[in-house]
Amino acid sequence: MLERVPLRFQSLLIPANEPIRDVVFPESGVVSTIVDSEEGRIEIGLIGREGLVGLPVVLGTDRIPCTFLVQGAGEGLSIAARDLRAALAQRPSIFRPLGLYTQALMVQIAQTAYVNALFDIEARLARWLLMMQDRMGGQDLYLTHEFLSAMLGVRRPGVTVASHVLEGTGAIRNKRGHIEIRDRDKLLDLAGDGYGSAEREYERLMAEA
Repeated sequence: MLERVPLRFQSLLIPANEPIRDVVFPESGVVSTIVDSEEGRIEIGLIGREGLVGLPVVLGTDRIPCTFLVQGAGEGLSIAARDLRAALAQRPSIFRPLGLYTQALMVQIAQTAYVNALFDIEARLARWLLMMQDRMGGQDLYLTHEFLSAMLGVRRPGVTVASHVLEGTGAIRNKRGHIEIRDRDKLLDLAGDGYGSAEREYERLMAEA
């Protein structure tokens, strides 16, 4: 039932408003939940090895008005939506950990809305880099400023200025095509209480799974 699949950078896993055919459990890499609008696209959530892509199937529907795009290459385990529905029907106990993850993702999305409304670009960028590192591991994140501007919902010059501010603190080093995390503690200071609450909630919930 489960099939190992590559998660290729910028590949589209689930298009908005179309039937979800497969659910993917990433083992490595990062998938963004994206909302497209007339003003452009903005990311509202990140999914890595802690979660799954295709949660609407678990919740009893077959589509969602969001796009799911791979932003960090990796691998995952894929299962056909119909097979997952059958497994849930046969073994309802499977739903508990998936339901707990649903709450964790809701908290992450709520935190993103809070940060986007009240925090400056530097804090938002610091939080996003921390979340990416949590899921990708390592010090080097392969991200362009153009990509970051789309994910943060701000203009590219704003991301360039913010990244230089973070570099000036010693938190990161800007390189062509990627960013090196040099001091995670400084990123945590810059992100403030924009980062941490969703991560603590995930740990609490998974301890109950």
